[in-house]
Amino acid sequence: MSTENAGFTSKDYYFDSYAHFGIHEEMLKDEVRTVSYRDAIMKNKHIFQDKIVLDVGCGTGILSMFAAKAGAKHVIGVDMSNIIDKAKLIVEENGLSDKVTLLKGKMEEVAMPYEQVDIIISEWMGYFLLYESMLDTVLLARDKYLAPSGKIFPDTATMIISTIEDGEYKEDKLNFWDNVYGFKMSCIKEAAMSEPLVDTVEARVINSSQCAFKTIDILTVTKEELAFSAPYEISITRDDYVHAFISWFDIEFRACHKPIRFSTGPFSKYTHWKQTVFYTKKTLTVCKGDTIKGNITCAPNSTNPRDQDITISYELEGKEESAQDYMEFRMC
Repeated sequence: MSTENAGFTSKDYYFDSYAHFGIHEEMLKDEVRTVSYRDAIMKNKHIFQDKIVLDVGCGTGILSMFAAKAGAKHVIGVDMSNIIDKAKLIVEENGLSDKVTLLKGKMEEVAMPYEQVDIIISEWMGYFLLYESMLDTVLLARDKYLAPSGKIFPDTATMIISTIEDGEYKEDKLNFWDNVYGFKMSCIKEAAMSEPLVDTVEARVINSSQCAFKTIDILTVTKEELAFSAPYEISITRDDYVHAFISWFDIEFRACHKPIRFSTGPFSKYTHWKQTVFYTKKTLTVCKGDTIKGNITCAPNSTNPRDQDITISYELEGKEESAQDYMEFRMC
């Protein structure tokens, strides 16, 4: 570790990570993400025309430039990461310096040139929607700067849960620790089981209905409501085995003239958010029509609020077996 980084906290490392070009390349090449934002802005020029726009966590400035091209009177982009130094050059290179002002620093500390803004745009979502997300910062900006009739792009996020059959992966990655060249390493297996897996899941392994367990209205949600407990109920769609729960999220731009939506789920085109997998301790034998119901809790970790503490309880009353459990996870 370099001496200049010796006093870094986990939050500092979070912001520092977004100074690396590879992360921005991955996000910009995510066409589902970037094209959805572009269309939400560029196909609604009548909403952006002559408006003051705030881009929270502007990164390379791509959303700020979309807004400027859509006719915004002035766009203010704010980012704490060093990538904003490159973003200023990008804005200048594209001849938009007269319309786009980029400010480096924390949203709560920067000197804004306006007391109010008409529109907030932000790509704030993280894995499992809320892991390492910037939603807290968006809400701070909303409460401090958004005009009473203002709009937020996007304005709605929905979290979804289902189940999967994934025996091969579970055997290879998790049960491996039961016998490592004749030795048991159960402590590592326990640690691995408590950490959700972010990966691309094929639609063919989904074996239940999907349940939307949490919808967030960005215009009205409070920071306190981001720690929540929510019930869910799903129905098994075929005779199979359940090795894990899977979650993803859908995003909506309802402020558009014609609402624009995209999904990060396995039935849709790939996004860099992928899906989040929560493995069960035991394999569940399920039949078509069986019901699994339970509760999901999610809250920022007390030590590092960008991490998420997640619990999933389930109860299966099936044709072949009955089972219930309570599982604890931490995304870190």
